[in-house]
Amino acid sequence: MLTDNPLQTSFHFEILYTSKRSRARVGRIHTPHGIINTPNFVAVGTNGSLKALANHEVNALNLQLMFCNTYHLIVQPGIEIIKEAGGLHRFINRQQPIITDSGGFQVFSLAYGNVARELKGQGGKKHASSVLKVTEEGVTFRSYRDGHQILLTPESAVAAQKDLGADIIIPLDELLPFHVDAEKLRASFERTHRWEIRSLTMHLQDRKQQAMFAVVHGGTDLQLREESCTILTQYPFDGFAIGGSLGCDHEGLATTVAGTTPHLPPEKPVHLLGIGDLKSIHRCIPYGIDTFDSAYPTKVARHGMLLTHHGPLKIERQEHAKEFIPIEESCFCHTCTHYTRAYLHHLFKANEPIAAGLATLHNLSFMLHWMESVRTQILSGLI
Repeated sequence: MLTDNPLQTSFHFEILYTSKRSRARVGRIHTPHGIINTPNFVAVGTNGSLKALANHEVNALNLQLMFCNTYHLIVQPGIEIIKEAGGLHRFINRQQPIITDSGGFQVFSLAYGNVARELKGQGGKKHASSVLKVTEEGVTFRSYRDGHQILLTPESAVAAQKDLGADIIIPLDELLPFHVDAEKLRASFERTHRWEIRSLTMHLQDRKQQAMFAVVHGGTDLQLREESCTILTQYPFDGFAIGGSLGCDHEGLATTVAGTTPHLPPEKPVHLLGIGDLKSIHRCIPYGIDTFDSAYPTKVARHGMLLTHHGPLKIERQEHAKEFIPIEESCFCHTCTHYTRAYLHHLFKANEPIAAGLATLHNLSFMLHWMESVRTQILSGLI
């Protein structure tokens, strides 16, 4: 059994209130770079940047946690450059907490397609392989930048995240699409758990005030999910992330999450990897998920879809050309307090680059305020 020294880290999870109606709870995750109020939305800045926004704009939004990807940062600009700059926070000018993925997500997305495709039932279509091989040692990738081979092991993934200096780090894991056969799923399941324990062993040699979240796997097999929880909760991980294939639709997602969280220790935070659309969050909050990460709000913003309390608004539609009102009257984001729907309609029609930035600012602000309302609903006994 691996042991931990709690005096080496300032990371801890504080539960403020637990619902009497569900597993939903309100809490605070304390990290060296600040507090994350939970439940909360985590925006994805894969390369250390949210597309269409400068990080000083993101800081002004009070986005409490940003998700960056270790694999992409290894490829460009390289971990050594970020380390020389003083770590990821200094390199990208971010004062608040950061969580980094190990790069294991790429084993799935580069070889099989991404989570969004899977939730639409489009997973499993093999791409021109950027993943050359998966072995007990680790994963060999071909760099999409210059074609050279990169071996990512549990140990090298942790070492890279140590140099990045993220507040929360993730062990190396493999993600398979939901349709794989039982034999392949079991082999991947067992290898992933060996990788995670190797990752934790490496991490505990020098915590550097970082927390490590274990990744619960098992696909849509709830018995495997329970087995994963049984294995991982024997070790001193600081929190848990629910990963792997989560089903082919929102119903499957909810079933998988509902069958997983009861087997996790209630005193530790739970993150749902790669899921953060409104419907999914609404379905999963009652099962005790504390944080959600997704590129959904920023991605749809760049395509002119604006989030509102009345549903998504497609700003390029002609009906908005003469609407001299904010995107949403109740919103006080920078975009809504300075610009109208008509102007945003014009910017998108004219293909002005600033359109994506203004739309992204609004969608992120909407998500953060929506999560604040979720916390209020839990405290009020409504969830």
